[in-house]
Amino acid sequence: MTASFTAGHSDPTVQPVPASVVEQVDAADTTLHNPKRAVISLGSNLGNRLETLQGAIDALEDTPGVRIKAVSPVYETEPWGVEPGSQPSYFNAVVVLKTTLPPSSLLERAHAVEEAFNRVRDERWGPRTLDVDIVAYADVVTDDPHLTLPHPRAHERAFVLAPWHDVEPDAQLPGRGEVAALLDTLTRDGVEARKDLELRLPE
Repeated sequence: MTASFTAGHSDPTVQPVPASVVEQVDAADTTLHNPKRAVISLGSNLGNRLETLQGAIDALEDTPGVRIKAVSPVYETEPWGVEPGSQPSYFNAVVVLKTTLPPSSLLERAHAVEEAFNRVRDERWGPRTLDVDIVAYADVVTDDPHLTLPHPRAHERAFVLAPWHDVEPDAQLPGRGEVAALLDTLTRDGVEARKDLELRLPE
């Protein structure tokens, strides 16, 4: 499944899936036998932000062993960790998926989707065409420096928790508690729902 792309964007659905991932998916059964639930946050503040988020959703759905189950509303948010007004605002969303991929392989795919949209990692908190972060994977809690789960700053980011709460009001952030309770402790200043915009759940 694909979305329309502006000139200069490569289609992430044609990016090769690593052989190791294909082997793991084949071994796990293409019918998603015993899948794990994962939550992924998406963000973009360069280029056609809405189109980029939709392209990322479609690319994730096209990944063997991944099925998107829910797509949040779109939020427009002020950039995190930088001076106000120094960067364009972000469009943010959250997707809930089921997958037979282990966390490390899901992370590889997330990075491949970012790269398909020309993600550059020149500076921390820098502007980016696309940010794809694994927020949570099942009930896994790990401090592995390659992939810390849940995301180490998810509990303090309203632009992650607000859209997640919209699609899963009873969600729990492993090791941190209820998303609704965590969200109540945060300010939503600069985090606004864009009810005029919509992302499609892949068919």
